[in-house]
Amino acid sequence: MQLLFSLIVAMVFASELLAQPIDPTIHTPWGAPLAGSEDGRVASWDGGLTAPPAEHIPGRHRTDPFSDDDPIDTITAANLTTYAEQLTPGLKAILETYPESFSIPIYPSRRSHAAPEQVYAAIADNLDTARLSEDGNGFTGARIGIPFAFPNNGLEAYFNHVARWRGEQIRVRAADANVQTDGDYQLVARDTAIRFDYALTDGEDNVLFSLMSQTTSPAKLAGGGALVIETINQDAEPRSAWIYDQGRRRALRAPQLGFDMVANSADGLRTADDADIINGSPSRFNWELKGKQVVLVPYNVYAVNQAGVDYDDLIMPGHLNPKYLRFEWHRVWVVEATVKPEWRHTYSRRVFYFDEDSWLALMADQYDANDQLWRVSLALPINDYELPGVNPSLYVFHDLHSRRYHIQGLRGAYDRAADISPDALKGVTFNPAGLRRFVR
Repeated sequence: MQLLFSLIVAMVFASELLAQPIDPTIHTPWGAPLAGSEDGRVASWDGGLTAPPAEHIPGRHRTDPFSDDDPIDTITAANLTTYAEQLTPGLKAILETYPESFSIPIYPSRRSHAAPEQVYAAIADNLDTARLSEDGNGFTGARIGIPFAFPNNGLEAYFNHVARWRGEQIRVRAADANVQTDGDYQLVARDTAIRFDYALTDGEDNVLFSLMSQTTSPAKLAGGGALVIETINQDAEPRSAWIYDQGRRRALRAPQLGFDMVANSADGLRTADDADIINGSPSRFNWELKGKQVVLVPYNVYAVNQAGVDYDDLIMPGHLNPKYLRFEWHRVWVVEATVKPEWRHTYSRRVFYFDEDSWLALMADQYDANDQLWRVSLALPINDYELPGVNPSLYVFHDLHSRRYHIQGLRGAYDRAADISPDALKGVTFNPAGLRRFVR
């Protein structure tokens, strides 16, 4: 009897290890359905965008491959109820907060995400080997591609977001802006270099990415810098961070920055773990996978970061100018994160909307201690077709209580796009000595 029981347990355990295969006749290479939605709102995937448009100039801002598309409709506060089922609570709240000025232009669904063949191969390999760590705060057995093509729970979905394909490296000059209630803003410009260690075949275990940044303007902030080594399981090995002290001309170890610590550069409008919509250790929240939903999301939003864009026209009181925005119907994985009873966090509850294709968190609705919707975060993605892959071009963090917002990643004032070439990080070394050289 004992032998029979042991055999049954072994068979059950073995069956759990057999991952659902990716069937290329019904699945994308990352496990999403090839087919669009039954109502035709979500397009089928036809291979995505894998090459630049003919008119694109290498190294310059990404040319919009869908510039000829016309809006299907525009949602305003007046016709909001017509589209209520396809709007997240956050988008509804922005419409209701700014009924005279905000609108949502709806464009045809373009499932433009694609990735190199080595990423597709890695995702297939990860199916059989990727596992959450025992504490659930990290994962092992995966590299380069998403670890969980068919997520079974909220944590697996979360780690698909943080480990999604973003390329191998990037060097970008961009500016952030804190926008006041009257639309007034000040730009803070940075030069940032990132190596996506997880996407490298020889990357270190448990290292997700390495980031170095220096502030270049305004003058009173110029010369400051930071270095971050981001780990996958931050409970087993916390992220490492250094800041450059201009007065002492030294790189100093920074205290742990994470969770709901205030991001000072954002004028208190976002927390440390709001970056990239959500990042860092998931340990302070319970994560529930709510399933998939068809909603309107920002997608293929090329206009916000074209060369020479007029920031005074783009940046309005309360929100970005809708004429620069583009929303499409896409399927998203909905994940709800609720703070654990033994922990405290600025947000009591957060709802994330992960793109079924790129696994980028496209939006987040974040609730205060009274479970009232407080902040709405948006990622405005484009396809970096020279990779290829869908990545955020800009982030916008709305504070509904204060009616202010924070913008991260403005690039229109620069004549060149983000550098994702193999030479993008030439001369950059991700250690404290390298930080000192980087900021000088």
